[in-house]
Amino acid sequence: QVQLVESGGGLVQPGGSLRLSCAASGLTFRLYRMNWYRQAPGKERELVATITSAGSSTNYADSVKGRFTISRDNAKNTVYLQMNSLKPEDTAVYYCNTVISREYWGQGTQVTVSS
Repeated sequence: QVQLVESGGGLVQPGGSLRLSCAASGLTFRLYRMNWYRQAPGKERELVATITSAGSSTNYADSVKGRFTISRDNAKNTVYLQMNSLKPEDTAVYYCNTVISREYWGQGTQVTVSS
């Protein structure tokens, strides 16, 4: 059974940084693209960043380009999202996601950017 468990969220001041982690189990992690999504209150869930199975290619939403970095460690079955220069509009629940015949989601981790 595929499980995705996010961690690393919290409260941070504008301009600060956080590093999110997503530990995956129940799958051959190195074979699959991994994604980070986020959902702010009253808004639809949006794709933030994605990384290919080997980590050779990444893509980002325009709103986070130059500030966020997605990476993975296939030996640890973990994908990361390094978030720098955080803004209040980055406040959201952040979700790890992958697709293996169907979509799998973690439980989410709350990120709040506020002074």
